[in-house]
Amino acid sequence: MKIDLTDTTASKINKALVQGRRAIGTPAVGMVLTLVIVTDEENAYDALKAASDASHEHPSRTLVVIKRVSRSPRDRTQSRLDAEVRVGADAGTGETVVLRLYGEVADHAQSVVLPLLLPDAPVVVWWPVNAPLDPAKDLLGALAQRRVTDTYASEQPVRDLATRSGTYTPGDTDLSWTRITPWRSMLAAALDQVTCEVRAVEVEGEEFNPSCELLAMWLADRLDVPVKRSLSGGPGLTAVRMDTDCGPIVLDRADGSLATLSIEGQPARGVALKRRDTAELIAEELRRLDPDDTYASALRYGVDRLKAPKGARGEPGDQGEPKSDGRARLALPAPRETAAKAPASQATAEAPVKQEPVKQAPVKPEPPQLEPVRKATTK
Repeated sequence: MKIDLTDTTASKINKALVQGRRAIGTPAVGMVLTLVIVTDEENAYDALKAASDASHEHPSRTLVVIKRVSRSPRDRTQSRLDAEVRVGADAGTGETVVLRLYGEVADHAQSVVLPLLLPDAPVVVWWPVNAPLDPAKDLLGALAQRRVTDTYASEQPVRDLATRSGTYTPGDTDLSWTRITPWRSMLAAALDQVTCEVRAVEVEGEEFNPSCELLAMWLADRLDVPVKRSLSGGPGLTAVRMDTDCGPIVLDRADGSLATLSIEGQPARGVALKRRDTAELIAEELRRLDPDDTYASALRYGVDRLKAPKGARGEPGDQGEPKSDGRARLALPAPRETAAKAPASQATAEAPVKQEPVKQAPVKPEPPQLEPVRKATTK
């Protein structure tokens, strides 16, 4: 059942919800949370479909907030709220209200959403696109116990990931983190099968993919070993290679659906590791509404601490060398530079020359000026 309301108020929307429930014969409210989706008109359909599919596992009241951009100056001064109320089969297993905000009311969306929240129920805010860098300080985000963003949808995901590490507030999470849950489970299970010490890790995946960065930061944070970030053509994450003192452990997924787990001394086995859709990701995030401390620890590790492949992120040779080579470069330049710049005559003058008596020899003696140079070089 659908009810369209034009130039309406939050009070009229609540009355329409009650009217719709009575019309379909379900006056009781059996929902467990309120899901607020903040999006634009272009991405509203996909986000609403994902939320509707997730509502089969988590019955909820879904509020879709769409801020309409006014094109003329006259429209910017005219505030208007349009709503579309969906109950019954059109709203999955819950209720859906699509809110379109025009004019100045778009700057005060929290005043429209607040009266529509379910009483005594948790609130989750989800930004499919255009998420704020500090969700907890957003006016709508301040109403929620859990704030869900998706760094993969931003124009510069790696930069936004680094920014959010400094603005993290308990309750923040990211769908880029949710995408790597099967990878984290599989890698943890692989390490449970062996008694080895991990010495280094390599994470391979698409460039500018925040899920790859988060997985690398999680491994570096939990294992406290060097983690190298290498690039591939995708899709998404393609491989994780762990160097241990018992042999390599490799989880390789080349086609985005089936992966191969290889452990030294064991036969290779195929594991299902498909790329999940948005509905599955949202459903997973709604299962637990407490702060994700593991995500916070991995995020605060810092994306800039990862070792990028040579020449992959900047000038050739920028960041890509192992730590041992870096220490060697710091130790060796001074002697090499001195040897390269010092002429032979200067080396002869500075080297101590020991005067010895000249002895008769059957062979032709060497020129006296070469002997100090050879001694200086030998020393």
